[in-house]
Amino acid sequence: MLFVITVPLAYTVFGIIIGLLVLLLLAKSLLGIVVIGEMQVGVVAKKFSRRNLAAGRLIALEGEAGYQADTLAPGWHFFLWPWQYSVTKEPVVIVPQGEIGLVVANGGEPIPPSHILAREIDCDNFQDARAFLTKGGEKGRQIGMLTAGTYRINTALFTVITQRTAGSMGMMPEELFIYRVAPDAVGIVTTLDGVPITPGEIAGPVIPNHNNFQDAQAFLSAGGSRGLQEQILLSGSWNLNPWFARVEQVPMTEIPIGHVGVVISFVGKPAVDVSGADFTHGNLVEVGHKGIWATPLYPGRQPLNTHIMKVELMPTTNIVLNWAVRTEAHHYDDSLSSITVRSRDGFSFNLDVAQIIHVAALDAPRVISRVGSMKNLVDHVLEPIVGNYFRNSSQEFTVLDYLTNRAERQREASAYIRTALQEYNVQAVDTLIGDIVPPAQLMTTQTDRKLAEEQRKTYEVQQAAQTQRQALVRETSIADIQNSLVQSEQGVNIAELQANAQVKKVRGEAEAAKLRAGGEAESTRLRAIADSEATRLRGVGEAEAIRAIGNAKAEAYRVGVEALGTREFTGLQLMQIIGDRQVKIVPEVQANGGASGTGGGLVEALIGLLAQQQTAQLGAPAPVAAPPPPPPAADVPPTTSDSKEL
Repeated sequence: MLFVITVPLAYTVFGIIIGLLVLLLLAKSLLGIVVIGEMQVGVVAKKFSRRNLAAGRLIALEGEAGYQADTLAPGWHFFLWPWQYSVTKEPVVIVPQGEIGLVVANGGEPIPPSHILAREIDCDNFQDARAFLTKGGEKGRQIGMLTAGTYRINTALFTVITQRTAGSMGMMPEELFIYRVAPDAVGIVTTLDGVPITPGEIAGPVIPNHNNFQDAQAFLSAGGSRGLQEQILLSGSWNLNPWFARVEQVPMTEIPIGHVGVVISFVGKPAVDVSGADFTHGNLVEVGHKGIWATPLYPGRQPLNTHIMKVELMPTTNIVLNWAVRTEAHHYDDSLSSITVRSRDGFSFNLDVAQIIHVAALDAPRVISRVGSMKNLVDHVLEPIVGNYFRNSSQEFTVLDYLTNRAERQREASAYIRTALQEYNVQAVDTLIGDIVPPAQLMTTQTDRKLAEEQRKTYEVQQAAQTQRQALVRETSIADIQNSLVQSEQGVNIAELQANAQVKKVRGEAEAAKLRAGGEAESTRLRAIADSEATRLRGVGEAEAIRAIGNAKAEAYRVGVEALGTREFTGLQLMQIIGDRQVKIVPEVQANGGASGTGGGLVEALIGLLAQQQTAQLGAPAPVAAPPPPPPAADVPPTTSDSKEL
């Protein structure tokens, strides 16, 4: 039962969906529904109307038949019945980063004959076609352009050229990129639209407030001129309309170290001379005026428009110019050569001259105003001044004067040329005369004369040498004889010196003997006095000692007597004396006078005495040799005290 109910329901739902689709299709036609996507713009063309467009008009503003000025934004739009309107869905215009978009208007007012590009109209970057047409927008190439971004543009009125479509529109793709000026370059601008340049001028004046030609309309509104412009573009990226401006990149003007740049401007404010009344060789003007600028440019890179001004480099270091076969690295002296002069004695010869000059930085504009360039200064000023001076002055001197007095000639030339160049605002540092090439005939004569003179001098020297040799031989002989004479004289002198020395030696010995005798006598006297005093002191000491010993013994005897008594103490003293002195009370050999044999006789006594002496000698220690007596003092007589002691 459920299955039977479900199937009819499905058919019903399907039928409803089909009906809605059919209704939708019918509604699109009946209601005129048009759906525009997010990245689309609807361009509407009305197929018929009660009013037609005026002659020469392409876009309808009042509902006339044809392309309509208003476009359709993204979303749903009604009542655009297909039987009356044709809607074209165009993609939005996208200008990528780093590119620009150029616009061509297919409708609008005609461009005036004096204009090249259509003037810019405030129309929301060409997205408001109605505003463009109602405000007087002109057909053709537009001076306005599109920068990077997305735009909803009525493609029936405007054609947008981008880098991708440039080839089909007769343009180079690189023209649609943002213009970039290199860091070491400047962009010289030539505009293709504007008022004509003022007669007598070669470039348009600087126009303010146009954002470096990026706002072309502001440039034209301020009276900008077409053609070459004074203003330049510096390094960077610029949104430039290639239909309006062309740019040529040129290197920056480099002023080397040791130079200044004198600017000759062909454009600018009217020339007003600031050089002063004393300078009558041209006009100098302030910076920004037409003419030669009184202030030079100093070393560095200068962003100059070289199409409207010229820079003359002027060296400010010392410059050497050679009137010779060689040239310097600056090549200012390429046209100079050795100076041919004629002397007073009629000889022609060549001079090599080097001139050192210096131009001050502030004098450089005056020099350029007077002569035009450094090369002209050398060719038109220095060459005639230096050359004519040496040609004129050489006629006052002979060739030999130049050869022998070149330093003086050089000082004179330096002083003259320094004064002459001051009139041209040039400082002459020094003038140097190099090689002098005299005539060959004159040099041959001088050489022969010099050789003859040298030979004469040689002969004189040889003669002097012979004379000197003779004198040497004579002096040598005298010296040989003088040797013996000197030896004899020296022998006499030596003998005299030896005799004097012997006399002085004898005198010295006698004096020494006298002094020695006096010294010995004084020594003997002092020694005698010392011995006498010593004997006296020794006697006094011994007497005192004996007295002290006696007193001590007397005191001892007194105490002994008091203790033992006189008799007993006396016996004790005797026994002590016998013991101390080893007095023998019993004899060691006894001889009897009898002959009976009972006792010893005289013979036995003698024999015993001899045996005792032998025993004593065997037991006695060996004798020690006595030291030898000291030698007597030389030449000193013994004193009385010494004799007594001996």
